Amino acid sequence: MQNLTLSWQSAGASAGALLAASYAVRRVLPARRGLTAVLREAGTLLALFALWQLVGQLSLMSSDHALDRAEWIHRTELRLGLPDEASWQRVITPYPLLVRLANYYYAVMHFGVMLVVLLWVFLRHRARYAWVRTTVVLVTAACLLIQFVPVAPPRMLADRGFVDLATQYGQSVYSGGIGGLHADELSAMPSVHVAWCVLVAVAVITVARSPWRWLILLHPVLTVAVVVMTANHFWADGLVAVWLLMLAYAAQYGWLRLRRARAAQQASSLPAGAAGSGQQEPRKQWPAVR
Repeated sequence: MQNLTLSWQSAGASAGALLAASYAVRRVLPARRGLTAVLREAGTLLALFALWQLVGQLSLMSSDHALDRAEWIHRTELRLGLPDEASWQRVITPYPLLVRLANYYYAVMHFGVMLVVLLWVFLRHRARYAWVRTTVVLVTAACLLIQFVPVAPPRMLADRGFVDLATQYGQSVYSGGIGGLHADELSAMPSVHVAWCVLVAVAVITVARSPWRWLILLHPVLTVAVVVMTANHFWADGLVAVWLLMLAYAAQYGWLRLRRARAAQQASSLPAGAAGSGQQEPRKQWPAVR
């Protein structure tokens, strides 16, 4: 499977161009707020993607021990009683169609579903967009910080019974990149796939009102099953990712509470009657999760 992702240089340059265009439109055409917002948000997300790509080429520790760290995670999981991921992989290996579908889901749905949800929230629920986008930025940045320490995915531990099914079926996103640049293979811990799929489910269930919104829970269920069965992630990779996501929600909730407290303090310090003379309540940037 051809890797069609941008390099960090291309993504960074595109992000800079979009952010500059946003600034220019805001100055020259102040009435075009919608266009300004679209350019700004696209530039922000591309900048985050550029950072993600860059982290794949940098590390705070040597990659020589990435396999050792993966083996330690696997041994620790087994000691704690977690199911062996290799046994889960053996469930689908006799069925080529299931393997191909799993590889495809891993490669495509990670970015595809996230982009669709961000676009939907931006166009249909603009008041909630800042909360969703900020959560994406916070949890992804937190994952990237940990990924400076290289950790191999399970598929590289052939002696533990794992098989690289994507390479075996010619569907790997870690080969056939553009200009010799490939997706980083040693950023398995934590799993951004798991962080994003849970984030998407929470966003849809919280923002939407249709009873059909609960079907989005299939996405995290399928994603977790896929990343384990394709041997791209350990259980621990996903657990750490969900923990970081919870921290991102807690940080936003704490910031919102702090802003409300400051606003209430300022309002109480105003002279009597001043509150109704043009003073406005501060805008809520990140609504709390209901």
